[in-house]
Amino acid sequence: MATSYSVTHFPSFSKTLRCPLYPVISKLSLTFKPSSKSLKLRAVLSEKATTVTNDAPATRFQHCFSKSKDFLYCEGVKVQDILDSVEQRPFYLYSKPQISRNFEAYREALEGLKSIIGYAIKANNNLKILEHLRQLGCGAVLVSGNELKLALRAGFDPTRCIFNGNGKLLEDLVLAAQEGVFVNVDSEFDLNNIVLAARIAGKKVNVLLRINPDVDPQVHPYVATGNKNSKFGIRNEKLLWFLDAVKSHPNELKLVGAHCHLGSTITKVDIFTDAAILMVNYIDQIRAQGFDIQYLNIGGGLGIDYHHSGAVLPTPMDLINTVRDLVLSRDLNLIIEPGRSLIANTCCLVNHVIGVKTNGTKNFIVVNGSMAELIRPSLYGAYQHIELVSPPPPNAEVSTFDVVGPVCESADFLGKDRELHTPDKGAGLVVHDAGAYCMSMASTYNLKMRPPEYWVQDDGTVAKIRHGETFEDHIRYFEGL
Repeated sequence: MATSYSVTHFPSFSKTLRCPLYPVISKLSLTFKPSSKSLKLRAVLSEKATTVTNDAPATRFQHCFSKSKDFLYCEGVKVQDILDSVEQRPFYLYSKPQISRNFEAYREALEGLKSIIGYAIKANNNLKILEHLRQLGCGAVLVSGNELKLALRAGFDPTRCIFNGNGKLLEDLVLAAQEGVFVNVDSEFDLNNIVLAARIAGKKVNVLLRINPDVDPQVHPYVATGNKNSKFGIRNEKLLWFLDAVKSHPNELKLVGAHCHLGSTITKVDIFTDAAILMVNYIDQIRAQGFDIQYLNIGGGLGIDYHHSGAVLPTPMDLINTVRDLVLSRDLNLIIEPGRSLIANTCCLVNHVIGVKTNGTKNFIVVNGSMAELIRPSLYGAYQHIELVSPPPPNAEVSTFDVVGPVCESADFLGKDRELHTPDKGAGLVVHDAGAYCMSMASTYNLKMRPPEYWVQDDGTVAKIRHGETFEDHIRYFEGL
């Protein structure tokens, strides 16, 4: 039975929370009404595979998070109100309309081209987000068998899905073959496994050759995938060997395209141009060998303004315009694989301040979120903008802080050397641009259970889209052993 209770935080606001202590399939709704400011939380249930029409707003890059009188809002909803009304633990907060706006920017950029927008599921694998992107018209890019299963569960058309990876497992390749998914060939052993999977499934597999173009994406080495030192793709000089190998398996393989992926957080679109020129030249060579090449997959990797500096960064339109003429000149279907640029700026990690301390040389804001919930800063020194969700206390001093979590590691930080007002205990603090490679990389280190997720919907209501994990969830893995 759901427990209901009311908490009054300000004289003019009455907030009502209906939330089960241990939710399973409870229906909760968090509704914001201009007159009463009453909050009700509703869990979103999985939906069936249907197609809907997206009426995108006229302003494509209107951002979902904004500040007014030092209060942070998400799509016009005060983040403090949400924070006061949900579980008192770190949580991810998304804007569903921002996801739609980001997708619409790609759809507009691709007008006039035959194309597939393949969302990179590794960036964020929340089922509700996947269902929404599928409804908007996305295909999916997969790097594991479980991501393939999740894409099918979310209703994606398997013939608009691409299976990447340098170590794909045979059983996962069999499922991909059975479902009609595009598969990228990454190595000699990968090709052999795809052939075997095709025989087991009794299906011919549409394959693309993932060619390593040796283009420097000018990004952190951990997210560079298209240079000569990368573990991904086939070497250019081996192209003819792979073409002969494909020819020798006409009953198992149909070569339909070429693929490359340069890296992530790319902010210079001429890098994509350089790669596309190389790739269409390879496609010319492949077609000269008698193959009917229909697809060019240029990967993803477009960066975003993590620093919130107001920098003018390339848009999806800028990216597509750099390769448009090349694609049209070869009458190709363009596949693009956005992940970060579709989902990163739609979300923040919301935390509570546990306390403030100093060691004499460093000041620290300690929050209940950590590297367990959001590891990008600890993993490769990534910068994500941090701010308080509500006005600071009167006369609060501005100081330089490291924002850290409670995990027992010196690497547990969310941001270093940040100029912030000194917050009170319990204040809300957010880490922005947390939609990509944050929740999908979260762990249970120190037994910090993975957090719940919510989104603000088009009508201003807030819904839970993932239950937070509990200690009881952890114990269940050991039952019956």
